[in-house]
Amino acid sequence: MNSFVNGLYVTSEWIMRFAVINLLWLAVNLPLVLFVFLFVKSNALLFALPIVLLMPVLFFPATAAVFSSVRDWILEQEGSSLLRSYFRYFKANYKKSFLAGWVFAALWLVLIADYLYLREESPVLALVFIIFGTLLYALTINFFSVNAHYEMNLRALLKRALLLTFGSPVLLLAVIISGVILMYVSIRGPLFLLVFFTGSLTAFLSFSAFYRLYLKITKPEK
Repeated sequence: MNSFVNGLYVTSEWIMRFAVINLLWLAVNLPLVLFVFLFVKSNALLFALPIVLLMPVLFFPATAAVFSSVRDWILEQEGSSLLRSYFRYFKANYKKSFLAGWVFAALWLVLIADYLYLREESPVLALVFIIFGTLLYALTINFFSVNAHYEMNLRALLKRALLLTFGSPVLLLAVIISGVILMYVSIRGPLFLLVFFTGSLTAFLSFSAFYRLYLKITKPEK
């Protein structure tokens, strides 16, 4: 009976963590979410510019704070307040995440623009850009994991993320497969999954895969 109660408590605690962090992430990104919704509904390029501008300003610092929070859970270093920890990481990583956001926003902008142009002109090249987009997604996610775990300058973080993405097929597949499954379930499933869990669960699974590889690499040989 005690084991059941303890298990229920631990489960509810983890659910609360995921939900609170995801809600904070969505709250910070609310202006960006609004413009994405308007862009999807209208397909008007007018709304594309605010999306690009808000990615470095909101999305990257907010997502970096999610990964840093998740890292604390996995390493069992969490503080007493999820809210306080999240905004502490948001503030501490803001400058670096802001600069990285411009790099990745430019890459995503070029890739999406080329895809939208080529999907009518050449389906084969459009498929190639979808593959590039998948790899860029993995690189972006791995950057967040590296940024959460290492104290490095931006250039070193980007280099480390690049090496991990293309140097570890297992990590690459883990990030892509978990991201695709979560996004598919969130879009096809109940709305509460997207609102309460998608962002934080993506960060948790991705950082877990990264940290597992990190432990394997840094494990001393006997």
